[in-house]
Amino acid sequence: MAELTNAIRLLKDAGAFVAAHESANEFSDAGELAELLGLDPDRVFKTLVTVGKSGAHHVFIVPSREKLDLKKAASVCGEKYVEMIPQKDLLKTTGYVHGGCSPVGMKKQFETFIDETCVLFDEICFSAGRVGELAEVRTEVFLEKFNVKTAELT
Repeated sequence: MAELTNAIRLLKDAGAFVAAHESANEFSDAGELAELLGLDPDRVFKTLVTVGKSGAHHVFIVPSREKLDLKKAASVCGEKYVEMIPQKDLLKTTGYVHGGCSPVGMKKQFETFIDETCVLFDEICFSAGRVGELAEVRTEVFLEKFNVKTAELT
């Protein structure tokens, strides 16, 4: 494993971190990365950042092969609507690049929701804050220590 990312450091400090998984191969999305790493794509989640009608940012974590339902997302965060932030704004908003956006260690802590299917697994994976690297975490500890709410998002 290369130098620890900020996300992994924070996950370790919280007692949620299990392992890191890395791939140097090219991939098109989180589901393909899961397959390259031999992981169950249902247990690998992707991090999506939105902006609501109010101008507030919200983070949604959904299974790698699923799509975020924007109507459900707006409903759970109390917005009239939400939309994905433009890719060009991701780095300045979160500190992460597209394909390496972790829900942990963003420049600012945004309200964060994860698809309720996460509770089906003792451990889940999501971006470790670097393209091609996943952090495997204890689901229950992650939800508690990082104040992440579960909701139906897909």
